[in-house]
Amino acid sequence: MKLARLGPAGAEIPALVTDAATYDLRGITRDIDGGFLARGGLDEVRAAADAGSLPVLDGAADLRVGAPIARPGAVICIGMNYAAHAAESGSPPPENPVIFFKTPNTVGGPDDDVAMPRSENAKVDWEVELGLVIGSTAAYLDSPEQSLAHVAGFVAADDLSERYAQLEVSGGQWSKGKCAPGFCPTGPWLVTPDEVDHRNLRLRSWVNGEPRQDSTTKDMIFDVEFLVWHLSQYMTLEPGDLVITGTPQGVGLSGRFPYLKAGDVVEIEVEGLGRQRHTFVEAR
Repeated sequence: MKLARLGPAGAEIPALVTDAATYDLRGITRDIDGGFLARGGLDEVRAAADAGSLPVLDGAADLRVGAPIARPGAVICIGMNYAAHAAESGSPPPENPVIFFKTPNTVGGPDDDVAMPRSENAKVDWEVELGLVIGSTAAYLDSPEQSLAHVAGFVAADDLSERYAQLEVSGGQWSKGKCAPGFCPTGPWLVTPDEVDHRNLRLRSWVNGEPRQDSTTKDMIFDVEFLVWHLSQYMTLEPGDLVITGTPQGVGLSGRFPYLKAGDVVEIEVEGLGRQRHTFVEAR
C-alpha cells in the first residue's frame, strides 16, 4: 500500500494512493501518525480497501503533498552508511553505525520550498536517502531478523545539511547543521514493505536538472535489518519514529559540486517510493 497526507500544512488528509484512484481515510483515522500505526491502522486500511468501502478523495491531484507521516516523535539518522560517501567525506567506512538526530520540525512535504539558513557561512547540501517508519515499539531486539516486523513502511527523504555548522562549529556533533526548519523533506508516500525490495532500490538526485547521486541501497554498509536491531540496543523505537539510513556519494561536500543557493531546485527519487522536487528560497 501507498499512504499519503494531502492538503495544506497542518490540515493534511490521510489517503490511500492506488493506480486506480486516491481514497480518503478520514473514516478510519484523523491522521497517519504513531497512534494510527500502533493500533494496527494499516490492517484496517487494507481490510477497508479489500472490501471496497473507502470513498474516493475528490480533487486529490490538486492538493499539496505533505510528509506521509505526521510529526515523528524522533528523526534518527545514520551517517556515512555508503563507503564511497564516507571516502568523499574524507573518512574511512565506520565500524559501527554513526548516529545523529534531526528535530521533528525538520520534516516537511516532498515538494515544499526550503528556506536557506540565515548564516552568511551556510553551505547547504543535498542527500537522497531511504527512510523507514517504525510501526511498533522496538527495544532490545534479539536479532536483526526481528527488525522488519517493527517497520511500517519506507519513504524517500532528503537529509539536507548545512556543512559549516555541521563540521566547523559543531563541537563534535552534527545536529547543528541538520536541524534548520524543513531540512528533512519526506515522501511523497509511505510504502508498506511488501511493495518494495528495500535491499536493492535505486537512489538518485539532481540539482537544477543536473545529475548528482546515483546508487542503490545494496551498497549500504549496514542494512535496514541491522540498523533497526542496532538502534534498539540503545533506544526504544516507537511507532511513527522516522529513521533515515544514509546517503551515497555525489554530494556537495565532495568538492565536485557547488553548494546550494536560493533559487536552486533539488530533485530526489528512490525507486518505488516516489520523487521530490523542492526549491530553495531566501532565508526567512
